[in-house]
Amino acid sequence: MTDFEQRYVTARKAVIARDLARLNPMQRQGAMTTEGPLLLLAGAGSGKTTVLIQRVYNLLTYGRGSDSDEVPNWATEEDLDFLEHFPDRPDGDEVRRVHRLCAVDAPRPWEIIAITFTNKAAGELKERLAARLGPAANDVWASTFHSACVRILRRDIDRIGFDKDFTIYDTDDAKRVIKDILKEQNLDEKTFPVRSVLSAISASKDRYEGPEVFRKKAEAANDWKNTRIAKIYAAYQQKLSTANALDFDDIIYHTVTLLQKEPEVLDYYQKKFRYVLVDEYQDTNHLQYLLTGLLAGGHRNLCVVGDDDQSIYRFRGANIENILNFEKQYKDARVIRLEQNYRSTQHILDAANAVIKNNEGRKGKTLWTDNGSGDVVTVKTSFNEGDEANFVAGDILMGVNRGRNFRDTAILYRMNAQSNALEYALKRNAIPYKVVGGMKFFDRAEVKDMLAYLCVLNNPMDDLRLRRIINTPTRGIGATTMDKVAELAAEQGASLYEIIRNADLFPTLKTAAGKLTKFADLIDGLRRAGGTLALPEFYDEVLNQTGYVRALEEKKDMESRGRIENVQELKSNILGFLEQDPEDATLSGFLNEIALYTDLDSVEADDNCVTMMTIHSAKGLEFPVVYVVGMEEGIFPGTASMYDEEELEEERRLCYVAMTRAREKLVMTNARQRMLYGRTSANKSSRFLDEIPAEDMRWESKPEPKFGTYDEDSFGGSRWGDDFGGGSFGGSSYSGSSGRSGGYVSGGVHTYKSTKPTAQTLRTSSRGSTPAAPSVGLIQLSQGDQVEHTAFGKGTVVSVKPMGGDALAEVAFEGGTKKLMLKAAGKHLKKL
Repeated sequence: MTDFEQRYVTARKAVIARDLARLNPMQRQGAMTTEGPLLLLAGAGSGKTTVLIQRVYNLLTYGRGSDSDEVPNWATEEDLDFLEHFPDRPDGDEVRRVHRLCAVDAPRPWEIIAITFTNKAAGELKERLAARLGPAANDVWASTFHSACVRILRRDIDRIGFDKDFTIYDTDDAKRVIKDILKEQNLDEKTFPVRSVLSAISASKDRYEGPEVFRKKAEAANDWKNTRIAKIYAAYQQKLSTANALDFDDIIYHTVTLLQKEPEVLDYYQKKFRYVLVDEYQDTNHLQYLLTGLLAGGHRNLCVVGDDDQSIYRFRGANIENILNFEKQYKDARVIRLEQNYRSTQHILDAANAVIKNNEGRKGKTLWTDNGSGDVVTVKTSFNEGDEANFVAGDILMGVNRGRNFRDTAILYRMNAQSNALEYALKRNAIPYKVVGGMKFFDRAEVKDMLAYLCVLNNPMDDLRLRRIINTPTRGIGATTMDKVAELAAEQGASLYEIIRNADLFPTLKTAAGKLTKFADLIDGLRRAGGTLALPEFYDEVLNQTGYVRALEEKKDMESRGRIENVQELKSNILGFLEQDPEDATLSGFLNEIALYTDLDSVEADDNCVTMMTIHSAKGLEFPVVYVVGMEEGIFPGTASMYDEEELEEERRLCYVAMTRAREKLVMTNARQRMLYGRTSANKSSRFLDEIPAEDMRWESKPEPKFGTYDEDSFGGSRWGDDFGGGSFGGSSYSGSSGRSGGYVSGGVHTYKSTKPTAQTLRTSSRGSTPAAPSVGLIQLSQGDQVEHTAFGKGTVVSVKPMGGDALAEVAFEGGTKKLMLKAAGKHLKKL
């Protein structure tokens, strides 16, 4: 390269860098690296969307000028001098000239495809591109995987046997097709739940396996159920083909098929898309990985943006290996780490960095910020979930009194059921809130149904609630019958219940009289039982005799399982109500208490309200103040992940996501005991809390070691730094549960020595291992054994794996498969 060429290339890159001066050095490097495979490891809050926008701007304006040593043969010394002395405030002519001198083979807008995961993200990308580039941005292919594939299929799907005017089936459409097939093949929907069948088919498509491959695998494994699902899969695809229809998985599946089987089509798109950008690459599944490789296979100018530390959608098929192995797939790939965080303070980032570094499956990066050190992370240990919720409510109110708005705050939890006690506390303290990604607990249909039953049992004259539950679950009492009952009630000046109880006296109700009087007998019987049973046991009896839970269990799908958990969780409110020792500890008193705070729902909250959501729903969001609740072993990380290294690393990434949502203040809470689904368990604090350095946290109310030991699971004799309550701001404290409730207490007693209670990693290593349990005799189990667990019910042993002096048993219970360490299971598990 001549001296002129070297100076020209240097001046050109300097001018382009000045045009991108708003970016920090690593962001600017990402935007200016245009050629070949590029992995942008973009940490939380590092401005990756800004880099994407500026990268597209750089491509359309300067082409590969910032990443090329090529010099135009027409360039002159005057041109070089112009670049080397380019003014700080150029006029319009100077800008146009510099674009001409610096651009090298700039692509046209439609030669760039930028793929995102959601329509919202694609829309934001288009809007910001338009603001930066003007109308030309509209021709960039900025879209989701599915919308890009639909455009490709509309052009060429006829090559693989479909008409171009194909229709797209949504989930409900797909369910109806599966239901029809089950009937045609005389298969029981209880054995082959529609949702489960569709999930198996979707997983097979994600692996890029058609019905025939699925069948061969099932037969080779001698899997009776999957062999039949393979037949359903084949029939399902045939019906879709006959209807010229595609489901959501087919959209990407058939695009990959089209590109693989039709070289002419593949060549067209590989030439068309000179630059391929994929956002959130850590969340791609196998099909999306295949599609990306096919589209970028021509020019190989593939830029993937993602954060392996924020890969939290494994349950949806996301494969973190796609981003971890990017450099293996593309040997010449360049990697640029975006580590400067614009969101959080340094203490928050140091805490999050310390947690995530314990994962082995990661590329590695360390977030830093110029935002200052800020406050350390607050960790608060409370006695139970009620005290935890009261602490959060009190702390929020304290912040509001000091000038914050309610909208500044988010409460994050691992699972929706945790919102119950929190909602109670917020309502009692008149704190406006909204639940994102889920319904408020008392707005859920199943919770309203059970409250309606209790209201009718307390007052059979409650016509409104009676109409809600008379045919829930189905009893063959339809709307027409109830309209007749209502007409008779109006004529007689009676309640609906009085007419129902005497239905055999009315000729117009002759056909339905038997069903109506049977319902009245049910209500009368339960009302009599209510006079002899304690309130919690009475609630159990209501669940049993009404058949409500039984009807949900028969559906055997994930949605019904969640509804069952919510119905059981209502019992926690009953127990919490009784723990307050109210003057009126009756069904009527409980319903009055519920009505007292559910009436707050009638007040329309404006946008100035606390946001509540699961951690999964919070990805991509940020708030000045974040509370992460339920930081306990068995909750976060969950029980199912504690003995599976890959699952545990996913949970740790989820914790990292939760922590990095906070801008100014991060509070993480745990409870010594927690009631969920009507059962009380004593939980150790989450290992993730122990991974936070002492200098980055303040742990309030953490038990101090006693005589050199700390009994993690025994809360009777521990000493506490201060009280548990955190205050009660509504005139009433929701205590939720205590050792007197008679609930189920899980786990054995694990003791360990400690010399400094706030040091990290008291009982966990960087790999998340737990200390050995006390030496006790193990229950002897083998595959196929029938067992019963005091919490999970009856089940079948799937496998038993020796682990040192313990053993890990996988058991298929009615409510789902659980992994149990046999020493910890102890007396709670017995062989049948």
